[in-house]
Amino acid sequence: MKRGIEITAIPYICPAGFWTIGYGHFCDPKHPPITEAEAEAYLARDLQTALAATLRYCPVLATEPESRIATIVDFTFNLGAGRLQTSTLRRRINQRDWSAAATELRRWVYGGGKVLPGLFARREAEISLLDTKV
Repeated sequence: MKRGIEITAIPYICPAGFWTIGYGHFCDPKHPPITEAEAEAYLARDLQTALAATLRYCPVLATEPESRIATIVDFTFNLGAGRLQTSTLRRRINQRDWSAAATELRRWVYGGGKVLPGLFARREAEISLLDTKV
């Protein structure tokens, strides 16, 4: 267990209905079990991809505190670049309207039409990072 998140060494279906392994890496349902080191490698690549997409769609973040970049990279990692690209959240970030961006983040807590406690907690953690100046 790292960073307070437990890895899953075998494929599972995430709350959004996707086959996943490790720390949230999309995979084929027949993917063989992985080690913690492999999960870390997948996570590093997935975060690089999320960072590139985040900066592509929210270029203003390049000059913002690291905590704000981390917040939106986490959102992108969790929900995908497509969701960020088409979101009102993206507009609020690019307007540097951090209060409105926090409000938008609070809208992304549903799975299957229900508020998921894990997503609620994740969004609140992201919001706390969004509001910091470091």
